[in-house]
Amino acid sequence: MRLWLKDSERRPDPLPARTDARKALLAGSGGWLVALVLAVVLRGELAAAGVNWWLWTAIIGLGLGLLGLAWVQFRRR
Repeated sequence: MRLWLKDSERRPDPLPARTDARKALLAGSGGWLVALVLAVVLRGELAAAGVNWWLWTAIIGLGLGLLGLAWVQFRRR
């Protein structure tokens, strides 16, 4: 097995695959939304356990997902 090929021996690079990042961003944002709702509902238990940062993690995750979705929409135009 050789690690390098001459340019004349190489096959052409494949075309980039077309993807839709909106679906992944929507799924991830939906997951963070569920986590946020659960964190708000269980806020007392989270505070007693000393993990209040879970609430802020869900808020930031949802915010970044929505920001990413806005960026993808902006780039599509």
